[in-house]
Amino acid sequence: MTEDVVRSSEIEGELLNRDSVRSSIARHLGVTLPSAGSSNHYTEGIVQVAVDAVKNCNMPLDKERLFNWHAALFPTGRSGMYRITVADWRQGEEPMLVVSGAMGKERVHYEALPSSVVPREMDRFMQWFNGDQPANQLLKAAVAHLWFVAVHPFDDGNGRLTRTLTDMLIARGTGMQCYSVSAEILKSRKDYYAILERTTCGDMDITEWLLWFLQRIEAAIITSEQSLRGVLRKTEFWNSHADTEFNERQRKIINRLYDGFEGPLTSSKWAKICHCSPDTALRDITSLIEKGVLVKAPSGGRNTHYTLAD
Repeated sequence: MTEDVVRSSEIEGELLNRDSVRSSIARHLGVTLPSAGSSNHYTEGIVQVAVDAVKNCNMPLDKERLFNWHAALFPTGRSGMYRITVADWRQGEEPMLVVSGAMGKERVHYEALPSSVVPREMDRFMQWFNGDQPANQLLKAAVAHLWFVAVHPFDDGNGRLTRTLTDMLIARGTGMQCYSVSAEILKSRKDYYAILERTTCGDMDITEWLLWFLQRIEAAIITSEQSLRGVLRKTEFWNSHADTEFNERQRKIINRLYDGFEGPLTSSKWAKICHCSPDTALRDITSLIEKGVLVKAPSGGRNTHYTLAD
């Protein structure tokens, strides 16, 4: 959930503090963390929306719930410097254009429906959303994602609420979502906007969008699998070495190796990371080799580096 909240905001160009988000989610789920950080009012609002959508995924979606979510995203009633309509459907100037680019060089990606028809279209959407659940909940999540962003019912926050509704439907189908769709969308953000533009401005054939969405789901599951595999391997290592003596520098490097160390581990990198002398780094490494934790890679000389024994 932390990954999803952080990445969904990043898609919109907003960077959240990961520790604050994680701490806030833990509090809302009744989980005690060893070191609980603080979070601001804005982060709390985003987390409340995410937790409500997943924890109460089987509750119906109605106008009041969507308005509450929207108000939580914009507690000051402003998007940046600009006042917007909060906790109500968008109103005012027509047409509603989704644009990008510098001033004077804007590119129009999409012209949303007139604001006068938004209430009617959202009634249709919510009736469908709360209706019979299909055998394949992922396909319904994909359609909901496209439909909501096409209606564009709010002045701002449509993308984040779109992805929230996606997670809500996936949670209905799986009970527990151990992967982040938003993280995978962020990796393909340019393609994401391009395919949304092609589909919403096209001939109503959404096959390409459905395939693209399911591919992101598959990629998210693979990424999560790899991450969880690393966590389990690290846990297994520390359980099997519960009685082995390590100093703090060795513990630090071992954890880094299991978390995904970038590039080869050399004695010079060890010294730099642990702020110690090259001789101390080499003694630490030699000790781990003797304990069967590290092995020297085949290459020697100036390219000498070390890997985990397993």
